[in-house]
Amino acid sequence: MRKMQKEIDALQGLGRPLGSIHRTGFAPFESAFPDRVFPVGTVHEFLSHEASHAACTNGFVAALASTFLNKDGICLWIGRNRRIFPLALKLFGMQPENVIFVDLHKQNELLWAIEEALRCDALTAVVGELKELGFTESRRLQLAVEKSGVTGFIHRQNPKTENSVACTTRWKVRPVESYSEHDLPGVGHAVWNVELVKVRNGLPGSWQIGWFGNRFMSMANRRLEKNVEALQVG
Repeated sequence: MRKMQKEIDALQGLGRPLGSIHRTGFAPFESAFPDRVFPVGTVHEFLSHEASHAACTNGFVAALASTFLNKDGICLWIGRNRRIFPLALKLFGMQPENVIFVDLHKQNELLWAIEEALRCDALTAVVGELKELGFTESRRLQLAVEKSGVTGFIHRQNPKTENSVACTTRWKVRPVESYSEHDLPGVGHAVWNVELVKVRNGLPGSWQIGWFGNRFMSMANRRLEKNVEALQVG
C-alpha cells in the first residue's frame, strides 16, 4: 500500500523529497499547498481568456519560476507568437541569459517540444504556451516530470473549454492596478489577482499579490500600511 501511495503521490507531483521543494517566500500563498511548500518537479496549469490576462500571467509565471531558478538554472520557454521581451524578465527576477525561447506554430509540434523538454533533467523549468491540452496529453507531461524532476508551467490561452487535466494545480491570474509606494507617477510595481482554482491535496484560494524587490508581497498588508500612514500624516 505504501508503494502504491508513493506512486500516486508522484503522479500528482507530490512525491518529491522535501529537500527539492523550494519556498516562494510568500507564506499566505504557500499555505494552500501540502506541507505548506510550493511543489516543484510537477506540472502547473494556467488559464487565460483575455490578452491582458495572458500578459500578466506570463509575468507571474516568470516571478514564480525565479524563486527556484538558481544562477545556473535553465528555463525553456516554448510557444507561438512570442510576446515576451527577454530583458523585461529581469523585472521578475529571471536572468534573460538563462532562458531559451523556442517558437513553434503547430499544436502537435508544441506538445512534442514541451514533452521532450520536460523529460530533460538538464533543465530546471519549462514554460509551454498553447491553447488546448487533453487529459491524456497532460498525463504524459506529468509522467515526464516525475522522472526528470523538471517543473512545468503550462499556459493555456483562450482554450475552448476548461477541461480536466492531470496537472497538480490550476491557476487564473488577472491584472490589478500597479502599486507605487510613494504615489509617484508612471508605472509602479506589478500587482496580480491570483486565483488557485484547483490544487491536489491542498486548499484553493485567491490573493492579491505584488512583486517588490524580487519577492512576493501581500497587497492587503501593503495598502493597509499605506492607509495607516496617510491617517497618521493627516
